[in-house]
Amino acid sequence: MPSPTRTIPPGLKRAPRGAQDGGIVIVGAGLAGLFTALKLASLPVTVVSVAPFGQGGSSIWAQAGIAAALAEGDSPEAHAADTIRAGAGIVDERIALLLAREARERVEDLLRYGVPFDKDLEGHLDLAREAAHGARRILHVKGDTAGRAIMAALTAAARATPSIQVLEGWAARDLIIRDGQVAGIEVTRVEPAAFARGMVLDASAVVLATGGAGQLYAITTNPRESRGEGIAIAARGGATIADAEFVQFHPTAINVGRDPAPLATEALRGEGAILINGRGERFLRALHEDGELGPRDIVARGVYREVMGGRGAFLDCRKIGADFPQRFPTVFAACQAAGIDPRHEPIPVAPAAHYHMGGVYTDAAGRTTVEGLWACGEVASTGAHGANRLASNSLLEAVVFGARVARDIAERMPSSKQIAFGVEAGPAAAVAAELDSQAVRTLRRAMTAKVGVIRDDTSLVGALGVIAGLEQGALSDPRLDHMLVTAKLIAAAALMRKESRGAHFRSDYLEADPKFAHRSLLTLVEAEAIAADAISPRARAPRWAASLSA
Repeated sequence: MPSPTRTIPPGLKRAPRGAQDGGIVIVGAGLAGLFTALKLASLPVTVVSVAPFGQGGSSIWAQAGIAAALAEGDSPEAHAADTIRAGAGIVDERIALLLAREARERVEDLLRYGVPFDKDLEGHLDLAREAAHGARRILHVKGDTAGRAIMAALTAAARATPSIQVLEGWAARDLIIRDGQVAGIEVTRVEPAAFARGMVLDASAVVLATGGAGQLYAITTNPRESRGEGIAIAARGGATIADAEFVQFHPTAINVGRDPAPLATEALRGEGAILINGRGERFLRALHEDGELGPRDIVARGVYREVMGGRGAFLDCRKIGADFPQRFPTVFAACQAAGIDPRHEPIPVAPAAHYHMGGVYTDAAGRTTVEGLWACGEVASTGAHGANRLASNSLLEAVVFGARVARDIAERMPSSKQIAFGVEAGPAAAVAAELDSQAVRTLRRAMTAKVGVIRDDTSLVGALGVIAGLEQGALSDPRLDHMLVTAKLIAAAALMRKESRGAHFRSDYLEADPKFAHRSLLTLVEAEAIAADAISPRARAPRWAASLSA
């Protein structure tokens, strides 16, 4: 039996320079990070995890499932076509096709790792349908526990892999770049202690797999760790950020005042649940021919308007029946905790920040624009999702591109490379025990109100002003600084996209504009210039609009 994964304790000494120089560091221990590490199992890898191993990240929260064209009569080409259609005109069609074509192989990997996908009475994989899919192609685990089951299987596999070392309780701070390429990454302890020394992990390959940015918003389904740090770290290192304006709001977060908000999975609507307002009226049929199974952005805006109009929005699952607790145990438990019995009463819902289609710009191998830096999972922007992610493509993208990143790195790295980690002898990194709660609340409220489901020029300029004000006090805490950098990139990109497309909806530009039918690319330097122009008395310089439409 292989020896277990080693968990690295704090206080390590730096290895002698040159003795173990330049290994592989993966920042993030969610699905994308662990799958990449497992695919690199022939090489020594260090995984940096903020949370206890196997407990952090959004992947474990995923209720829906993973999409793959496995059924008779379905095809990768049909799956790619649905992906492209949902993405509202800016999906990279080549990426969508390779994503769909590699799905079967990645599902087979997950089965080998022990993921117990639901099966029918004959032992075949049980495939379900979700919004905007033209066929039944979603693999679930016990209805709504896919993320937890997949993460449990991968965590067990990683623990049994001796080449994977896990550094628990550390957060990435900044890339170390020498001569234009990544030479390592600085990390700091995450602990109650008020001060901690930083540590530099020497590396010739760094993979960002830090997840999303939902915690930038006041209402989100994302865990506390999803603060957009990976985007900020990459952007500060000079990487290009793509499609930052496209934040997907899940239309059916359970609206009971919890943070993060529990999620009422898309699969409920796939099984016949309907959305009604407080008057008992179905309101989505007037907005889209597919009603509750329409694209998420349309459904989210419909729910948002009912909530903001004072009518409320509710997910009526009563037709699912008495076996609701067995079919959807996670949703049922969340409802029970709030005193709701979904078998007999509708569930109050509201849109919540759920998934960021934007992120660190990568190619088909997961390479960023910075040499030695890769990204995969939600932190990356591969072009697969466009302006509006198709349901259940996120877990698929994580494993498809995790495998691609691993393959690319393995081809570049000598098998003898080891990771050199140790306490950096530089100045102490002062990290506050807790984030500035008032600053974080201010930022999250501003992002929800001004860069949320519906935006306009005034709200976006206002958000950039709030961010600029908060930046003055963020220098002492890199975590808050990361949040502000990513928020600025999102707001700046949204300001420059003067149209409505997919999840990006502007009340002052209601229609899609053909001249913006492409992905947006932005550096931190450009975002800072956009923000400065926007909040100054001068008119915004048109050169930035030109750069986004080029």
